[in-house]
Amino acid sequence: MALAVQKLNSGINVINKDFSTRKLNKNQEIVQYLNDSTLRIWYNDQNEDYETHWHNAIEIIMPVEGWYDVTISEETFHVNPGEILFIPSGSLHSLHAPETGARFVFLFDLHFLEKLNGFTSISTILGKPIVINKEDYLPVYDDIYDLFIQMRTEYFSDSDFADIVIYSRLLELFSLIGKYRISEMKLSSTRIYKQKEYIDKFNEVLEYIDEHYMENLCLESIAYKAGFSKFHFSRLFKQYTNFTFNEYLTHRRIKAASDLLARPDLSITEVSLAVGFASISTFNRIFRQVNKCTPSEYRRKHDPLHRL
Repeated sequence: MALAVQKLNSGINVINKDFSTRKLNKNQEIVQYLNDSTLRIWYNDQNEDYETHWHNAIEIIMPVEGWYDVTISEETFHVNPGEILFIPSGSLHSLHAPETGARFVFLFDLHFLEKLNGFTSISTILGKPIVINKEDYLPVYDDIYDLFIQMRTEYFSDSDFADIVIYSRLLELFSLIGKYRISEMKLSSTRIYKQKEYIDKFNEVLEYIDEHYMENLCLESIAYKAGFSKFHFSRLFKQYTNFTFNEYLTHRRIKAASDLLARPDLSITEVSLAVGFASISTFNRIFRQVNKCTPSEYRRKHDPLHRL
C-alpha cells in the first residue's frame, strides 16, 4: 500500500499551475475545465472544507497523505491513503479535510461516452458511490492504481495528446472494474457458463429498458421477458446493476428528462410525459429528489443564456 501511494505522489509539482477558484451556482459547482477539455485533475493539499454541492462530472478522490471525509447523500466515507472513492455525477456531497494532508481529485464529464456499447452496464455501477481498496479488489487493485498513476502523469506532462491518453486509460479502468464486479457476482449456483448466459440476458434487459423506458414497464413483465421469476429476477438485477428494478427505471427516466429539458420547445409537462411519468406532480417530486432542484430550476441553470 505504501509503495502504491509513493508511486502516485512521486515526481509531481504540488502547485497546480491551472488552479482557479471554485464557482458555485447555488449548490451546483461549475467545473472549470481547461481548453475545452472535459477532464480535470487536481493535486489538493489544502485543509479547506467544501460545503454541500453537486456537479455533472464524476469525481474520484485519492488521498496520498492523511485521510479525507466525504459525505454523499447523508452517507459518510472515511477515505485513507491507498483507497479510491468514486462520487457519482449529480450527487450532493460535501468534503472535510484534516489539518494536514494531500489528495488527488479527478473530475470527468462522461456524457460523450454514453453511446458506447456496453457503457450502460458500467453507468449502473457508477450510479452509486464506490470505494476501491485492496481488501475488496485484491485481484485488480494494483492494475487500477497503476491506471490512475498513468492518468495523473499524463495530465501533468503537458502532452498534446493528454486527453486522448487519459480517456483511454479511464475506459480501460471502467472495463476492469466492470469485469471484476461481474466475476464476483454470485449469479447462479450452477456452472460458470450459466453466469455468462445470465450476463448476456441482463445486458439485453438494460438495452430494452433504454429503448422503452418511456413506456409503462413493470417488474413482472420484464422478468417474464428475461425468463425468470419475479423474485429471482429482482435479486439478480440488484446484483448486476446495484439498483432495484424501479430505482433503475426512475434513474433512466430522470436522465432522459434532464436531456430533454435543454430543449426550449418542450414544456415541462411534455417532458414529463415523454419520459414515462403519468403525473406531472410525481415527475416534479422525483426530479427534485434526484437532482436537488425542480425541473424549472434545472432548465434555467442549464440554459446557455443563463450560464452566460
